[in-house]
Amino acid sequence: MKKLAALGILFIVLGLVLMQDKKLQVPINELLSSNQIEVSLGEKNEYYRDYDFSYVQNTDNFIPECKQDLLNIYYTVINAGKNDFTFYCGKEYETCLDDLESIANDQESLSPINNFVHPYNGFKHIETEFDSTGKITIHINRSYTEQDILEIEAKLDSIEDTIIKKDNSLELNIRAAHDYIINNTIYDSSRRDYNDQTYKSDTAYGPLIQGYSICSGYTDAMQLMLERLGVENYKVASENHVWNAVKLNNQWQNIDLTWDVPILDIGLNIIIYDYYLIPTSELLALDQTEHNFNPDIYKEIMQS
Repeated sequence: MKKLAALGILFIVLGLVLMQDKKLQVPINELLSSNQIEVSLGEKNEYYRDYDFSYVQNTDNFIPECKQDLLNIYYTVINAGKNDFTFYCGKEYETCLDDLESIANDQESLSPINNFVHPYNGFKHIETEFDSTGKITIHINRSYTEQDILEIEAKLDSIEDTIIKKDNSLELNIRAAHDYIINNTIYDSSRRDYNDQTYKSDTAYGPLIQGYSICSGYTDAMQLMLERLGVENYKVASENHVWNAVKLNNQWQNIDLTWDVPILDIGLNIIIYDYYLIPTSELLALDQTEHNFNPDIYKEIMQS
């Protein structure tokens, strides 16, 4: 059996671990041909997103016939909150295992899937096992523990009661969430500069519970507020940065909390709105270095 280990921290996928399974098994193709194998997703958790993206889509086909089918299966399984899932290569899909290996060991393929699921369903570590018969098993280690979620949700209840107004427009409530997170968070320069992990500043726990954040923490916190507001959204990642994409009034726009809270020389943080609900054309006009994302992955925002 081959085993692929993919570690996703700040959207980095690392490593290949190979193991050989010497057991003689019934060829999967024979079982598929005789309809002895049926694969279904089963129950989805409460954080499942029922909408699709250009890069990945939810699927009920777990016998892949092409590379996109593999990506869609990974997305669907992660999106549904599964910890383990087994599926099988299609009998005519000759390059299935080669494509699987390229996805599982390529940060440009697998790690972006984290950006399209609810933060609580995002992965910290994924392990993919497969053998020569075409049997594939995914093991998922989540970024958020159950305790993290309990504390964050209690905090979000309090925040929502305080700042979200039913009589306000959706845009005003989004701005209130944006401002609250910035006003109650300090940018964690120590983690950025020295990899000091005193705070969980790379997840929403940092800004919402501990008051410290780096870009991924800001983005997750904002994403959780957007989820509560019923707004379609995802995260956009470049090589060194991440921010929010938001669908408002049927148009995809960008929000970058990290860049809306510049740290001044006098030691003060202030809120600006240069990166608040702006189209991608404006975002790239302001900066193309940190916001240099792959347009083939994040196609929705290329239309704005």
